[in-house]
Amino acid sequence: MLGVSGADVTQLDGEELIVDGYYGQVYRSPSPSLRQEFLTLIREEQEFDRELEALCDMPAKTIDDHTISLCVNAGLSRDIGNALSVGAEGVGLYRTEVPFMTKDRFPSEEEQRLIYRRLLHTFWPRPVVMRTLDIGGDKVLPYFQIKEDNPFLGWRGMRVTLDHPEILLVQLRAMMQASVGLDNLSIMFPMITTVAEVEEAMRLLKQAHEETLAEGFKIQPPKIGVMIEVPSAVYQAQILAKKVDFLSVGSNDLIQYLLAVDRNNSRVANLYDSLHPAVLRTLMQVVAGAHREGKKIGLCGEMSGDPAAVILLLAMGFDALSMNPNRLPRMKWVIRQFTIKRARQLLNEVLEMDDSVEIRGHMELALEEAGMGGLIRAGRW
Repeated sequence: MLGVSGADVTQLDGEELIVDGYYGQVYRSPSPSLRQEFLTLIREEQEFDRELEALCDMPAKTIDDHTISLCVNAGLSRDIGNALSVGAEGVGLYRTEVPFMTKDRFPSEEEQRLIYRRLLHTFWPRPVVMRTLDIGGDKVLPYFQIKEDNPFLGWRGMRVTLDHPEILLVQLRAMMQASVGLDNLSIMFPMITTVAEVEEAMRLLKQAHEETLAEGFKIQPPKIGVMIEVPSAVYQAQILAKKVDFLSVGSNDLIQYLLAVDRNNSRVANLYDSLHPAVLRTLMQVVAGAHREGKKIGLCGEMSGDPAAVILLLAMGFDALSMNPNRLPRMKWVIRQFTIKRARQLLNEVLEMDDSVEIRGHMELALEEAGMGGLIRAGRW
């Protein structure tokens, strides 16, 4: 079990456990009455999920007709099937490193092309945003070891592929070859920290495009985006937006770097909070930078699947959110129950607060008052 220090899990062999993910509690050998209580909550949640299936083909539109695009994060094959069943408008983040991590060597250009082609074809005509190889930190390849004292501040993301342009060129060619006749591909560069990195990545993209055209492929140039995941990119959001077609906030990493908190470290994980006042103001700054250049901006990461956060992201002006497929129906339901006017009112209210606990309590109360208490605790109601 994660986040449980000092526990001898071998003593739990053969025992029945109840894990309450809403409150972070584990019940060992529950009593019959407690077991029945949680079975009832499970049935209520399943009933709720069945009700939400009716929203599958409906837009994520507020009561007063403000629309936001809801997409999914994908990497594994099961993500793709789930995404189609929940009515996703596309793939907001395809983690291309996942196929790399399942092999014992770098996949060839043709192997990559087939993987990407399958994904693009499955979602056509919906858009698919493919992130270039993002390794380092906690994402390692067994055949390309990166050993560092502080990997999260080290050689990762674009730093790796710009130092090894042969890896990036093969991947970019495979992506563009896969898009022939479909034209629903967008490419996104991860872990950008400087404008120079974007310029070098765009130069390599142009080279890959020219090489692919020379091989006889007829390819429309894909839309290009960059991820905002570190503070330096936040303060350059507007100038980065000038260089590309769109921006996308990687909320998991941005929050980690902004708050100096490793969310996988049980000693400090409680300090990782997407509703921290600094996080909210940072996100507003990035949105403003993108929109000043007339560019769209999305957000991917766990924050996009948090009902308390979604209302605030909507109010900030994000154009798209990308999340795990199982969170999408609930987030769509939240959006359809609110007005943009009410969302903006709540945003203005929490911006006056200086404590994330107070902010979360305020947003959960708003959900309760809107009849959506089932989103913040187990059960339907």
